[in-house]
Amino acid sequence: MSLLPELRYPTLPELISSARTLAVRHPGLCALRQVGVSREGRPLHLLSVGRAGRAVLVVAGAHANEPAGGPTLLALAERVLYERVLRDGTSWHFLLCADPDGASLHVTPAPRSLLDYHRGFFRPAGPEQPEWSPSVLPPDRLPPETRTLTGVIDELRPYLQVTLHGTDLGGSWVQLTKDIPGLAEPFAKSAAELRIPVEAGASDAAGWPASGPGVHVMPTVESGVAYPSMPDDARNSTWYHAHRYGGLTAVVEVPMWASDLVDDVAPHPAPAAALRVLAEGLVRDALEVERVLCEALPRLEGVDSPLLRAGRWVLELVPGLAADWINTPPADVSMAYIGSVEAFARRLPLRSAAMLLRVLRATDDRAAPLLERLVVDWSEAFAERFHARWVPLEHQIEHQSRTVVAAALHARVWAA
Repeated sequence: MSLLPELRYPTLPELISSARTLAVRHPGLCALRQVGVSREGRPLHLLSVGRAGRAVLVVAGAHANEPAGGPTLLALAERVLYERVLRDGTSWHFLLCADPDGASLHVTPAPRSLLDYHRGFFRPAGPEQPEWSPSVLPPDRLPPETRTLTGVIDELRPYLQVTLHGTDLGGSWVQLTKDIPGLAEPFAKSAAELRIPVEAGASDAAGWPASGPGVHVMPTVESGVAYPSMPDDARNSTWYHAHRYGGLTAVVEVPMWASDLVDDVAPHPAPAAALRVLAEGLVRDALEVERVLCEALPRLEGVDSPLLRAGRWVLELVPGLAADWINTPPADVSMAYIGSVEAFARRLPLRSAAMLLRVLRATDDRAAPLLERLVVDWSEAFAERFHARWVPLEHQIEHQSRTVVAAALHARVWAA
């Protein structure tokens, strides 16, 4: 039986409480310890199940706006406790939340709609994200959350690190720093059984080789990048830290709302023209947000909050990304790829507007209603355009859990 009281995204205190309960109930197999602290002094906890064998490290909460990882992590811990075969020759370790400060600011544990989700939205600026900061900051400026994560990897030397991610609207996909032969089949089977579309042309993995539908292998350091303007490069993230010990990382993405527009592998009839239209729309929407922000900035003098930094950082990405879409030949010309890019184009201005709206509301600024209108209209249009349908939370958890277990079993064979 689940430790969660109901089917909703648990808060971080609830995750910690549930993990502590597991450790108390299974003292011979399970242990919970603090492994670090955040910038604001919040503890980072590691739950370990099993005492011997090669390690699997599972990380939740790297992005505060992707809440499925927390309950998935708990479900995995329980499964490993009760299925002894998963512990044979393997110890499992679960970092409950890589960014507890971010988790304190994203406040939609039970969203009923994309609008609900965005009313409490938070995702830090790139340099403040624990997995991404090494790709944009020098080593001596890395945040403590990043140093904690890499320290855990150094201690455990996992043959597999799995980091649990998600998307607001779209499909499921997997990103691998090295291929895991055999993973594509159970991943696809699980998605089909649970009616979760496979994101066949994920823009996050544009140009990457695929070992199967929705399973993408990151290119080598020598390869070029699909979007040259983007400041972060996955190959410089903490995902590659496990490589120094012969391991690899799997990033498992699951949607909150599903859309069948992201799994259509049919060729797009005019991808270059479509990308130009999407780039122009991205710039137009971002300028609407920027105009409101510029009008309000004189009244925000002295305000320096994570929400303000993140909202402005998103806007700074837009011009370069739009130029990439126009000037860089598309790596994939499928309907799925164009659909994924369109979702990205709608997502970025909406996220910026949502976070800046929270800033303006906190200061009771007169420009808040302008951003409120954008957040409402864009959330509803996003859901309507992509025919959004809610993925039951139990299906989000089950699909991520199945994929993690399949990755661990298949990677163990090839790592032996």
